[in-house]
Amino acid sequence: MFTAFARAFKTPDLRKKLLFTLAMIVIYRLGAHVPAPGVDYAKVQQCIDQADSGGLLGLMQMFSGGALLQITIFALGIMPYITASIILQLLTVVIPRLEALKKEGQSGTAKITQYTRYLTVALAVLQGTGLVATARSGALFQNCNVRDQIVPDKSIFTTLVMVITMTAGTAAVMWLGELITDKGIGNGMSILMFISIAATFPGALWAIKESGKLADGWIEFGTVILIGFVMVALVVFVEQAQRRIPVQYAKRMIGRRSYGGTSTYIPLKVNQAGVIPVIFASSLLFIPSLIVQFSGSTSGWATWITDHFVTGEHPYYISVYFVLIVFFAFFYVAISFNPDEVADNMKKYGGFIPGIRAGRPTAEYLSYVLNRITWPGSLYLGLIALVPTMALAAFGGANQNFPFGGTSILIIVGVGLETVKQIESQLQQRNYEGFLR
Repeated sequence: MFTAFARAFKTPDLRKKLLFTLAMIVIYRLGAHVPAPGVDYAKVQQCIDQADSGGLLGLMQMFSGGALLQITIFALGIMPYITASIILQLLTVVIPRLEALKKEGQSGTAKITQYTRYLTVALAVLQGTGLVATARSGALFQNCNVRDQIVPDKSIFTTLVMVITMTAGTAAVMWLGELITDKGIGNGMSILMFISIAATFPGALWAIKESGKLADGWIEFGTVILIGFVMVALVVFVEQAQRRIPVQYAKRMIGRRSYGGTSTYIPLKVNQAGVIPVIFASSLLFIPSLIVQFSGSTSGWATWITDHFVTGEHPYYISVYFVLIVFFAFFYVAISFNPDEVADNMKKYGGFIPGIRAGRPTAEYLSYVLNRITWPGSLYLGLIALVPTMALAAFGGANQNFPFGGTSILIIVGVGLETVKQIESQLQQRNYEGFLR
């Protein structure tokens, strides 16, 4: 990885792309520390020291790079864009118009991207309104003494200005991501997601050290670092694993020329769903505690939910979380990979899997293989999400959104591998000498 970056800096045009990407990252991190208008910054910092965020709030805090609880202009971060992308991807299976656009190639993809932008702005308005309303009411920081003074001016005008500012901040973040994709090294939104998560690492690790009791906290600190390296190595190994299904294309005579006769393969990753099941499961598990929080009820059912589904260390929470991850892994793979469509495309271009007839038998075989490899992939996701939680609970009460937890490790490793592959491919294109040399 470091060799690829060193070679890239030696190439003039790639060096410009890397420096441009770094400049956009600096702008993004600066915006994550600029308070939104109408916010008392001193009171916010006072409450952050006492904050205990988890569930969906902690997930949004992680994706915003710590800007959510600070109520900055980039407080929403890239979460609205991620949500909009997931929603559009799910709707593609349901709405025939979106499915047709997906099959149109580059022009259809551009249209879907435009819809994603519109939906991102709409979600930013919705989430920004919810964040401002939560901050005004003092519910953003439950255990803070000055939580009602975070937004001193509670007029409608100040609320509108705050919502518009956060929505504009989300649009700016989306624009920065697209600039990195077009003029930088590519994969812009994923790189911003990577930076947001990595920005929380130093503070979280130092908090583990400060809360430790063995050798002034250094034993706990070293243990966490060791667990992190082990989990990263495991994720790299599994993320690179894939089942390659061989595909043979028959020869076709068109005029006097022969086409086809080549061999290739269909790569099916063990973790075909990526980090999406973990995000879905975390969001869904936050709903019961959210209902209790806004209802203000102290009845038996509310007490039971508070005792069993608020902290990430209870056996009920861990069991339901694991089952939801496995379920959403199968669900997402089922809607993102269509064996019938793949089989039809292979049949159209004269391709077949050796030993399997083209058409319906090919689709059934692909579905069978996909189900077989999804099982270990879904169990792997559940273990990655839960093992760090249980192992790190003894060192400061880490939750599932701790930097070395499942979601953050999957995103950081995935984006890191993809970025290195892009840099290496661009280096290969510039150093390719061809067959005639």
